[in-house]
Amino acid sequence: MTQNTHPALPEFEYFKPETLSEASDFLSRNPGESRPFMGGTDIFVRMRDGFMTPRFLVDVKNLNGTNDLHFDPQSGLTLGAAVNMNRVIASPEVQAHYPLLAEACRSVASYQLRTRATVVGNICNASPAGDTIGACLALGGILHIHGTDGARQESLGSFFLGPGKTTLKPGDVVTAIRFPLPPKKCSGTYIKLGRNQLSDLSIVGVTAFGHPDSSCESGYRFRLALASVAPVPLVPVEAETYLANHSITPESLREAASLSADACSPIDDVRGSARYRKEMVRNLSARALAEVWKNLN
Repeated sequence: MTQNTHPALPEFEYFKPETLSEASDFLSRNPGESRPFMGGTDIFVRMRDGFMTPRFLVDVKNLNGTNDLHFDPQSGLTLGAAVNMNRVIASPEVQAHYPLLAEACRSVASYQLRTRATVVGNICNASPAGDTIGACLALGGILHIHGTDGARQESLGSFFLGPGKTTLKPGDVVTAIRFPLPPKKCSGTYIKLGRNQLSDLSIVGVTAFGHPDSSCESGYRFRLALASVAPVPLVPVEAETYLANHSITPESLREAASLSADACSPIDDVRGSARYRKEMVRNLSARALAEVWKNLN
């Protein structure tokens, strides 16, 4: 039997609307058959491999500022949905104020792919292994969404419902993500464990972010986000609460790392066992928190 080792894309129709309203209307009238198209780094692979067969791809690039990257010293950073990751990495404003976001983008695949891949696309893909999602959660990202009822904003904290599932409804188009100004004297890091250094999905990913906060008993607030260890990008709230209420010491950082491991519910797959992932969450969380704490002092 002959096997096709070079599968091709299935047939589809390409639609390029003139406005966001036109895009939302078309998407809402063709639920299940249409998909917004931005960078295409995920959807084309899924279509090629037969996991997704949309009849229509709706090109929403360059609509109403989706290709804009803008920093305001009063309100923060806005990334249009079509801004590719290499633009984010190269932005002086991102490097100066949001280095954690640049670090997360740099961990994604190859330079060539990052010329197409976008932060918003990584979020909307809703993969538990999404490399930039942890940084976006830690930095308090807010999505700007255009739907059939107009524009709205939505926090990332309630956006993810499961692998590939979000709160987006038919007709919704994410146009941008906005980040408030980061706290003063903050520090963050993203540690990714993969089977190789480049172009691999994470077996485990740990984002840690911290800053002084006088409202916490410890005097510091930490934010954590875990990738590839739960059905959705996971925030280990108990670990964050523990660090807010206990003096920051090597022992308390290790305890928080253990709480992070306890919070996750990984699965066995070809990239790693559930047991291995839990242990790596503990180890990488301890390492990430220690690195952030060192930079805060």
